[in-house]
Amino acid sequence: MNISTKPVLGNMSVISAEPAANTTSSKTLANLMLAAGVAATVVVVDQMIDHWAESHVVAAWLALWAVAVLSIVLLRGLTRLLAQHLMTGLDAWSAHVARSRADERLWSMAQSDPRLMTDLQVAMDRNSERQGPVRDLENLMTRRAARLVRDRLYYV
Repeated sequence: MNISTKPVLGNMSVISAEPAANTTSSKTLANLMLAAGVAATVVVVDQMIDHWAESHVVAAWLALWAVAVLSIVLLRGLTRLLAQHLMTGLDAWSAHVARSRADERLWSMAQSDPRLMTDLQVAMDRNSERQGPVRDLENLMTRRAARLVRDRLYYV
């Protein structure tokens, strides 16, 4: 009995599910916005031709269908563009919220763990060194004191 050790997924291409999810949700949102816009225009036109429609039922029905088709044609591109921008903005906002929550969790852990706080301080010092070369120890200490005051690290 010979057992092969070839990778099963080695020949398959990897497809990311992230862009598909974004386009699907964007298309769904665009379709919902398009349906809402078409419904709103049909309701407004129906209210405008209400007393004329009592004597011209078939013409009113055809007019409402024409308004529905025209509003679909006119609003389709607009709703797609608006949905894409809205989804991009919501994704950016969600990522910002996730980053800030992660930073808050890390900061709360660092306040109780001195080793983690030291690592964070070293990283912040390294970041401040990238802003410009430190010529002397006094300049370094001034920068560090300013950062401690700015970041409210009074207990350190």
